[in-house]
Amino acid sequence: MTLDLDRLEQLIAVAEEGSVTRAAARLHLSQQALSTSLRNLEREVGVELLDRGGTGIRVLPAGEALIADGRVLRGLARSALDRARRIGRGEPDVLRLGHTPAVTGEELGTLLHTARTLHPHLRIEPHQEYPGTLLDLLLDGGLDLGLCRAIRPVQGLARTTLAWHRLRIAVSAEHPLATRDSVAFADIAEYTIVVWGRPGTSGYTDLLVDTCRRAGFEPSVQRTELQGVPPATAVVGTGHIAFVTSRPGPAAGGAAHVITLTPPAHVPLVAIWPEHAGSRARETFLRAVAEHEADRGPAAG
Repeated sequence: MTLDLDRLEQLIAVAEEGSVTRAAARLHLSQQALSTSLRNLEREVGVELLDRGGTGIRVLPAGEALIADGRVLRGLARSALDRARRIGRGEPDVLRLGHTPAVTGEELGTLLHTARTLHPHLRIEPHQEYPGTLLDLLLDGGLDLGLCRAIRPVQGLARTTLAWHRLRIAVSAEHPLATRDSVAFADIAEYTIVVWGRPGTSGYTDLLVDTCRRAGFEPSVQRTELQGVPPATAVVGTGHIAFVTSRPGPAAGGAAHVITLTPPAHVPLVAIWPEHAGSRARETFLRAVAEHEADRGPAAG
């Protein structure tokens, strides 16, 4: 039996919308047509996928499993079509590269320069995305590769650590620590740490919190409202600090300062990609970065 991808798309839409009515509107179908199609999908699979109770629709465990696999299949199908069309039209292979705001522009620029120096004909389209959107685009076939600091494993996505970057702190130029060349973890324990993701839901925030705990203190964290801005910018005009991987010295046009943190602590640069989707450009990029990082040595930066 072949799984009908259209019906799978409909099941995913119902799960995402939490309602057959809203999913039908999104898919431009009548509610009756969508309900019939979902019933047919359940007959094909041989088990119930949805609980249609009086309090609304709920995805059953079998449905959740099918949706998780279905998102991977959907992304693979889209990637396969895009790749075949590019090859058939004689278009060059392009690496659609997504990165989270935690990967700085300087770091991304270094990676792009490295890859293009070794492979001058490699075409790369960078896109900054928030972690959740990055994962969705990778699963849906909208990106070929993602770069982040720490994202929990996701079904259908492969991952590897490309490098380890040294952590530093950023403070406002008026901060009491701003005149220091270096600080110890004990020096920052009393200050609130600005983060971008909520603890418990952000892999990178949890990694930073765990780093503080290993240093001997329980950090006070505050999620910034300035989502998407460079970390150093978020501390300007505040008494807070932010963990960064930027170079030491002035930042944010002199309104902030990046300070060395001792003893050294490092965070990973993680690459993630659709596990079964082919991409020569991605393979070329990853190989170039791996060679570059091997030459730099462990925990460089």
